[in-house]
Amino acid sequence: MLVFLFWLAVFGVAFSYFIYPLLLILVPKREKTAQTLPPQDNEFPAVSLIVTAHNEESRIREKIKNCLEIEYPNLEILVASDCSSDATDQIVGEYVNDNVLLARAEERKGKEHAQLQAIVKSSGTILVFSDVATSIPKDALHKLVRYFQDPAVGAVSSEDRFVSRDGSVVGEGAYVRYEMWLRGLESDRGGIVGLSGSFFAARKEVCERDWDIYSPSDFNTALNCARKGLVAVTAPDVLGYYHDVSDPSKEYQRKIRTVIRGLTALSRHMEVLNPQRFGLFAFQVFGHKLMRWAVPWFQLLLLGTSVALSGKGGVYLLVLLGQIAFYLLVIFGHFVPAMRARTWVKIPYFFVQVNVAIAQATLFFLTGRRMTVWTPSKR
Repeated sequence: MLVFLFWLAVFGVAFSYFIYPLLLILVPKREKTAQTLPPQDNEFPAVSLIVTAHNEESRIREKIKNCLEIEYPNLEILVASDCSSDATDQIVGEYVNDNVLLARAEERKGKEHAQLQAIVKSSGTILVFSDVATSIPKDALHKLVRYFQDPAVGAVSSEDRFVSRDGSVVGEGAYVRYEMWLRGLESDRGGIVGLSGSFFAARKEVCERDWDIYSPSDFNTALNCARKGLVAVTAPDVLGYYHDVSDPSKEYQRKIRTVIRGLTALSRHMEVLNPQRFGLFAFQVFGHKLMRWAVPWFQLLLLGTSVALSGKGGVYLLVLLGQIAFYLLVIFGHFVPAMRARTWVKIPYFFVQVNVAIAQATLFFLTGRRMTVWTPSKR
């Protein structure tokens, strides 16, 4: 039994990060409709840009200015105010002559509830969702709408770029490059299982029905695409820029909130794991989401069974020694922060930090904690 549990733990730790992508590579790519030349100005679909905000009086002007600088011929801008109690709504009202509209949620029920008020009020056939912290390049919408020339595409996700405090773009880390590569694999097959929550677009018909205000819109939109036989894809040439969380200690709390919201969404839509109904998309949710959230528990199981079996064979002892070396490296990085700049410390440290956050979030979720109120991260 111990031997079975040991190999189950090895499989569980390796599946989401290594086995799942390899299996995905073996799946044939879906057929795509090639993008054609950009349409003429009068042929662009009407776009409604929805910016979600809660008490953003200090940043909303800068965000509206960024939106007004976007070069797109048929653009409507809506600010979805999540029952703001500061001057956010009044500031938005100053821009009504610039086709900037306010969609206010009178009850504070979270980001998705505020977005729903804007969806109902919008007139565009393509809805673009963003937040106050994200800066959108002037040409981004031109690039974004071209993906919808493929009738099979229901939603399009941008890619995130971090901006440092001095204004320079931070280079991509190994983890971000891995995630973007994995997204590309999924995008070419059953569609991505989660969009960039700070900047993505969807056909309006994808958002009008089954908009779950208790599930993250970045996951729920991908799910709604699958329900309609469409796919959500990633757009590597469409970038959204935002500052990292100003207080690094709050980044850990942001990870916990993200996982709790993800677990809540999956628990509300367990049908998405049914391959008979959702096909390849169900396997991708299983591989990318569910098995990723199970990794910390498989890590604990692997450590426990390795200790118990270490005297019964070289393989078990070798795996145990490997884990001891790995976790000593993480402890070293924790107490000597300067060493985290080195890749051989940074990657193990980040991996363990993420999985500790997942484990804590799972325990919170199982004991009933939910993220019912949305508070934007300060950047």
